[in-house]
Amino acid sequence: MPKKVLDARNVTVTYRTEKGLLDTVRKVSLQICSGEIYGLVGESGSGKSTLARAIVRYLPENGFLKNGEIYLGDSDLLTLSKSEMRRVWGGRVTMVHQDPNAAVNPSVMIGEQIAEVARTHLKMSRQEAKDKALEMLTKVRMADPEAVARRYAHQLSGGMLQRVLIAIAMTTNPELLIMDEPTTALDVTTEAVILDLIGDLMREYDTAVLYITHNLGVVARVCNRVGVLYAGEMMEEGSIGQVFKNKLHPYTRGLLGCVPRVDVNKKDISLKAIPGYIPRPDQLPPGCVFAPRCELAEGACREARPPLAEIESGHLTACRRYKALRSYGDVVADTRDAHEELEYGELVLEARNVKKYFPVAGSLPFLSKVRKQEVKAVDDITVRMRHSFTMGIVGESGCGKTTFARCIMGLEEATAGEIELEGELLPYSVAKRPPETLRKMQMVFQNPDASLNPQHPAGEAVARPLKLLRRMDKKALQDRVRELFEAVNLPEDYIYRLPHELSGGEKQRVAIARAFAADPTLMICDEPISSLDVSVQASLMNLLVDLQESKGTSYLFISHDLAAVRHLSDWIAVVYLGRLWEIGSAEDVFVPPYHPYTEALLSALPIPDPDVRQESIRLKGSVPSAMNIPSGCRFHTRCPRKIGAICENEEPPWQNTGYYHQLCCHIPADELLVLQGYGLLKKGERGAGK
Repeated sequence: MPKKVLDARNVTVTYRTEKGLLDTVRKVSLQICSGEIYGLVGESGSGKSTLARAIVRYLPENGFLKNGEIYLGDSDLLTLSKSEMRRVWGGRVTMVHQDPNAAVNPSVMIGEQIAEVARTHLKMSRQEAKDKALEMLTKVRMADPEAVARRYAHQLSGGMLQRVLIAIAMTTNPELLIMDEPTTALDVTTEAVILDLIGDLMREYDTAVLYITHNLGVVARVCNRVGVLYAGEMMEEGSIGQVFKNKLHPYTRGLLGCVPRVDVNKKDISLKAIPGYIPRPDQLPPGCVFAPRCELAEGACREARPPLAEIESGHLTACRRYKALRSYGDVVADTRDAHEELEYGELVLEARNVKKYFPVAGSLPFLSKVRKQEVKAVDDITVRMRHSFTMGIVGESGCGKTTFARCIMGLEEATAGEIELEGELLPYSVAKRPPETLRKMQMVFQNPDASLNPQHPAGEAVARPLKLLRRMDKKALQDRVRELFEAVNLPEDYIYRLPHELSGGEKQRVAIARAFAADPTLMICDEPISSLDVSVQASLMNLLVDLQESKGTSYLFISHDLAAVRHLSDWIAVVYLGRLWEIGSAEDVFVPPYHPYTEALLSALPIPDPDVRQESIRLKGSVPSAMNIPSGCRFHTRCPRKIGAICENEEPPWQNTGYYHQLCCHIPADELLVLQGYGLLKKGERGAGK
């Protein structure tokens, strides 16, 4: 039998607050064995990170363990002194955080940061520690570990930094590794490589892992068992197969129902978002904590708190109605009314041959014979969008998606190309565009905290474009703000709340209300849901669809979440290193033949179904520098389908494979179809995917 590494029993975590003592985690138990990856899932505010910190006694000063027992192997952690716990931290227990930039020292070289851990916990000499650092960088498959060891954090990409954190964490061969959302900020291909790496390292080191995430696809891919946490209490626990295939709690069922599917889109279904919000620790309901949001709740559920009971071997639930839940089956997304093929209106946006080159700092061609160096962030992209239309743009980080969107908005001045809005040619700079054009184009950013003034209430943020662009009087302004808050499903009293009083999803709703305030023709959404819980993502995607149907607004939707793009988009453009490589309807882009880059993106998409076996296509290395673009096909340095010198020396041609579906590749479409495992089937016979 595997050795039990972590045994936490009836853990209750309490915080001292202005309102008194608040229990934020209540009577939670979990066990993790060596070589096992235990997934802990739940919405933000469920207590996942608090539980992890409590387990290793790393709570803030106002937090403490009110009850419970915690054993790491044979050691009772609650009996250890602070100095003894310092030897546990970094030695027997290590942690990989969500944001690698905040977890590494920007002023110390990467190799030295790993070596320091080896010297401190393994008592190695300086040379031994240096060798250990190189060994660990090699184990995390870092290309040229000697060069990476001499670099600083700002010289590495996000994926490379996350590998460095894993190398630091595994240096001491810990008994327990805690990973707190380690891939949330990464694009889908980098995430897939990191997840493969985690699986391989855990098998080699036989380490126990507590993996905290809200991404159910990641849990299905890498974890052995899973615990579902809600409002500080364990709702369900079991093996991946048990929990995903035989859900015994409505909350688990609701989380899985929020995830968009790649075989249907907004025309077919609307996502089944979980209504309401997680209750605050000082406002817990008397009965089941999930009852206020549960569609199966009855009177008894609201009166008494159900215990966590074992229904089958290793499968526990805290739902008294789990038998009734079985008869309900899976959450079925709401099917939309039967509709005719959507007829799109007039042309809204036409961006032709848009380029954006950034000069390299210090490049002075008039003082040198060396040719001026430029970063070709966007290099000849053309797209067209019609009224009430959504164009999804996908690609890895650093491919030029956001720069292209900022050129459309005028926040970056394009180097070349033409941008037309409703037939009117626009100046490159937003400062030179008239107020009417500014009204017609709005943008929702990834981080609402950075775009909302922390000193002004939410209503003021929404009212500002009305004052500047619509010139409304005070009464009309107040009515319009209330109308916008109602449109994004926020109560009227939220108008007077400051941003810090809102959750991440609520702040993003305010940002969407502000964007719609001016009745825009075109709205650019730059990763608007990437950092949010699946339940909040589902409600925001439904909101965007509803607002589009009622207002007729067109969206340019940028994301590395292919499932979200598939759900929302009518058309999808695949971007790599500043260029388009595939473009067509969402249905065509997700059905082969795909461009090899699109194929790699789709194979990396984590699907929340443990029975699905995806073809593993992993791209080697990172996106090349846009300052030194490879010759020929600029994807050839990473392409799994590369056919020879023609890829290295010649630009690939565009091919038409169906109704306006185009891809840019040297390999003929029929041959791509065979390589992708579909023989010579016709496009209509291939279904929605593998």
